[in-house]
Amino acid sequence: MTAQPEAAGTVPAPQPLRAALAEATATLAAAGVDSARHDAEALAAHLLGVPRSRLVLVDTLDGVDVAAFGRLVQRRAGRQPLQHLLGSAAFRRLELEVGPGVFVPRPETESVVGWALDAMAARGWDAPLVVDLCTGSGTIALSVAQECPGATVYAVERSAEAVVWTRRNAATRAAAGDTPVTVVHGDAADALPELDGRVDVVLSNPPYVAEHEAAQVDPEVLDHDPHEALFAGSDGLDVVRIVAVRAADLLHPGGLLVVEHSDRQGETAPALLRSLGGWSEVADHRDLVGRDRFVTAVRTPGTPPA
Repeated sequence: MTAQPEAAGTVPAPQPLRAALAEATATLAAAGVDSARHDAEALAAHLLGVPRSRLVLVDTLDGVDVAAFGRLVQRRAGRQPLQHLLGSAAFRRLELEVGPGVFVPRPETESVVGWALDAMAARGWDAPLVVDLCTGSGTIALSVAQECPGATVYAVERSAEAVVWTRRNAATRAAAGDTPVTVVHGDAADALPELDGRVDVVLSNPPYVAEHEAAQVDPEVLDHDPHEALFAGSDGLDVVRIVAVRAADLLHPGGLLVVEHSDRQGETAPALLRSLGGWSEVADHRDLVGRDRFVTAVRTPGTPPA
């Protein structure tokens, strides 16, 4: 069923869902998809309009659904991102719309948001001013707005294509009752000058793949995520530098910087902040699977980094 598309004008015979999932899993595994069973189930649930947990209640796919499922599986086997096929990506408590032109949120970034929320709570900041630079689909900004409802949150995105998704997700979450987020179409290098010296927390998941690391990037990412959201110079830290310099102006003394980086930058990203000056308590942190993932620092008074 999944290995061969149906002939034009024909409808396949009905098929037990269990058998369809087994064939789909085999097809995806053969194509190099690590999460083959999960993705097969996610595609079936999406097609049928039910949660994955309720697939056990479905016995048989009719012929039309067999054909549609086969097409979805073939697209995933071609390494189209699962989230593009579903039209959304889960992140913490959110379901965000994503598609071509915007970076697909990754689970690793959840630890960035979690650390920031805990740090704000520990400081008693129940109404913080928060800026998310390089926001993409709005992942970090919208999570903070939902989970810290007293916050005032700005989301900055340079890409004209990506900011369409940011605004769409922000509108959806505001309509659902979350704290509204102000979306800014602008460059992280000079965004929001009116907030200089007033911001409590700057967060960012910037591009951080080094140019020579392209061969290490999965096809779903390399072929479908925007390259400007991935690559950042010879060491992968070009945009981290930009974010750190801008954050130094935005933050008040004692304000927090939280920046995601790759699992290969657990030493170089903190070293970069220390070399810039203007930061104290520089520390690196691991994500939920134990990989180096983000750096944090506290803004100190004095000359901004250059």
